[in-house]
Amino acid sequence: MSKASPTSFVKKNGIAIAAVAIGVVAAVGWTQRPDTGPGEGFVSGNGRIEATEIDISTKLAGRIGGILAKEGDFVTAGQPLATMQLDTLNAQRDEAVAALRQAEHNVAAAQAQVALRESDAAAAQAVVAQRESDLDAARRRLARSETLSQEGAASIQELDDDRATVRGAQSAVAAATAQAKAAQAAIHAAGAQLVGARSAVEAAAATVARIDADIRDGELKSPRDGRVQFRVAQPGEVLAAGGRVLNVIDLSDVYMTFFLPNEIAGRVALGTEVRIVLDAAPGTPIPATVSFVASQAQFTPKTVETASERQKLMFRVKAQIAPELLRQHLEQVKTGLPGVAWVRLDADAAWPAALATRLAE
Repeated sequence: MSKASPTSFVKKNGIAIAAVAIGVVAAVGWTQRPDTGPGEGFVSGNGRIEATEIDISTKLAGRIGGILAKEGDFVTAGQPLATMQLDTLNAQRDEAVAALRQAEHNVAAAQAQVALRESDAAAAQAVVAQRESDLDAARRRLARSETLSQEGAASIQELDDDRATVRGAQSAVAAATAQAKAAQAAIHAAGAQLVGARSAVEAAAATVARIDADIRDGELKSPRDGRVQFRVAQPGEVLAAGGRVLNVIDLSDVYMTFFLPNEIAGRVALGTEVRIVLDAAPGTPIPATVSFVASQAQFTPKTVETASERQKLMFRVKAQIAPELLRQHLEQVKTGLPGVAWVRLDADAAWPAALATRLAE
């Protein structure tokens, strides 16, 4: 077995020593490399682009008739996106309309009954007047008979007959008066039936209006401007009430959520300027403003006793992108993209050139 020559040993160890030296220099250079961030007055947090999502869902259970929008389509508020089969609702509406017409006919019949009862009451009142006139005549005749009887010019029989006539006229007046009161009561009863018939008309009309509203809701419309993100159901599927059909994102409400420690979050005010730098477009910072700072920490240790533990408290912050800027770049807006949000704590500090682009103007 041959021994290594002194020359080869020196060469090998020299290479190893040189490699170690290079590693040490690289490590020292890395630790002493200046920070590439904006510097004092700025802090950052990692997050992802998010947007308000809206589920286009059914109000009532039913079968999907058709879907009018594809994934990726831009839609506007009020635009029809899907339709439901409405055969059952249309049949219910026809039934409700028929009930409404019947209720209207019942109102006409009740009005005729009221008119009839009022006529009967007028006739009964006329009979009362006639009976009172007969009673007055009978009383006058009785008075004359009593005078003649006292003078001996009339017999007792005539006096008794006149008295009987008065009593009969009084009974007739009482009967006619009772009939008149009965006629008035019939008027009130017919009036109550008329009120009930009119109420039935209102109820039937409300039923028709409700079914019409359900039919209108059978056309699923977009509540906002946005983009269809994905389709959940397909035409012909039967969904329960509240079943999801499409998912739409509101491109006018786009933001990034990130977290800052408590000593920094306490210095961030609403409206503070932010620059969002996405991993997909590191050279195009996006201007935004702080629209939300959580009032409670999202990451809290079980016990907080020391300053180092208090630094673990992280607060959620939301940086909102201006809707005007979003409308100018709708085609480029994507959700879920990761990036960094730079927050300017010092309002007097100027944004560095790397974060001051034409989008920030």
